[in-house]
Amino acid sequence: MIMARQNSRTSADTKSGSRVAVIGAGITGLAAALRIHETAPELALSVLDSAARTGGVLQTVRQDAFLIERSADAFITNVPWATDLCDRVGLAEELQSTNEVCRRAFVVNRGRLASIPEGFMIMAPGRIWPLITTRILSLRGKLRLAAECLVRRRRDSDRDSDDESLESFARRRFGAETFQRLIQPLVGGIYTADPSQLSLRSTLPQFLDMERDHGSLIKAALRKARGRAVEGSAARYGLFAAPRGGMSSLVDAVTSRLPPACLRLTSAVSSLVRTADGRWSIDVPGEQPLCVDAVLLAAPADSAAEIMRATDHELARQLGQIPHAGTAVVSLGFRREQIQHPLDGFGFVVPMIENRRILSGSFSSVKFAGRAPEHCVLIRVFIGGACQPELVQLPDQDLVQLAIRELGELLGVRQDPLTVNVTRWSAAMPQYHVGHRQRIERIRRLVAEHPGIELAGKSYDGIGIPSCIRSGEQAADRLLTAGRFMC
Repeated sequence: MIMARQNSRTSADTKSGSRVAVIGAGITGLAAALRIHETAPELALSVLDSAARTGGVLQTVRQDAFLIERSADAFITNVPWATDLCDRVGLAEELQSTNEVCRRAFVVNRGRLASIPEGFMIMAPGRIWPLITTRILSLRGKLRLAAECLVRRRRDSDRDSDDESLESFARRRFGAETFQRLIQPLVGGIYTADPSQLSLRSTLPQFLDMERDHGSLIKAALRKARGRAVEGSAARYGLFAAPRGGMSSLVDAVTSRLPPACLRLTSAVSSLVRTADGRWSIDVPGEQPLCVDAVLLAAPADSAAEIMRATDHELARQLGQIPHAGTAVVSLGFRREQIQHPLDGFGFVVPMIENRRILSGSFSSVKFAGRAPEHCVLIRVFIGGACQPELVQLPDQDLVQLAIRELGELLGVRQDPLTVNVTRWSAAMPQYHVGHRQRIERIRRLVAEHPGIELAGKSYDGIGIPSCIRSGEQAADRLLTAGRFMC
């Protein structure tokens, strides 16, 4: 019904012959393009991307009977944006949830895998007993964690004046050991970031709210659990889903619902310039300029900066100051008998204090059915990130040997893998450093000075697949609501 109201409102405001372009055909750009096509099908739509395929970093490959994801392998379902999109493109029946039997994860602790305490949600300990009994923390570390209930909350003046890094917040509330052994690796597994620079307000603001409203994160988590069963980490792992055929199934399903003629792949946009009649000229080297009435820029911030440089130098400068980190993903297939560890979880994260050369490992074929042949397992190893950027540049063979050596020490892996796939993302993960929110506010003020331009993507408000979809759809709605379309 919401879509019907949008259709009736926007169709009346748009004019036949008007043209809109989406720059970037990752999941953000595809979601934006589909929203535009569904809402205002009379608009002439163009979707441009420098790559030869749609989907951006979302890529699924079938190799030696293994189903391998080259980046994200799932999305969370406690927000509706990804599941709604799957429903609209006919993938709802293809979604599978995670394995119900092994819904837990591990952290490397002094060279061995230890189960993350049940109920520990990054910085919200929902259960006390697992923290009391865990061997990950020393007695001193546990006592300091328990003292979080006594730590004074930040004054309002402190909260309002300055952003705070995740490391500063976590150490202030829980102490060094809990931060180093639990919080840092959990956050590192999500953001591949340097926690001393990562903005808590821009990444995990719910913990700031818990401190503000309850004075203590432990008290907030326990109060939330009163009157019902405590939601454990196993329940949270059950909130993730993925198409049976992998993330490329979602990309292909969305792409198939766009007008075939709208796609302009291998078209690297170099600049965007306002024309004398108030429209926008999109320059693609070697091609005729494309003149449109409105543009939705769904490219990464560094690419968007180059595209906007000729139009607004300050906007380009602000976009270019959003840092990005690189990651290498090494996917390895083994026979089950080659691995000594029981693999009774979804994977593991690695604390920086362990001084290892990998960020995390995901037991892909344990997490989701259909990822490996019978009696085989698929493991993905993540290397690099903001704290070890030099590793991303290693040759493929060195990355593979590094991953095998680490898995050998941690999981007891023996012999060579059955299949190997290396994917290198040089600067794919935006880093929401302290001050990120203020930079995004400045960027939006500058964009507002250019009617007919909207920005969307993970560089700004959220890195997960649902956040990217929402960003694209909201930008599309803003573009259409503005109604700046000419005959």
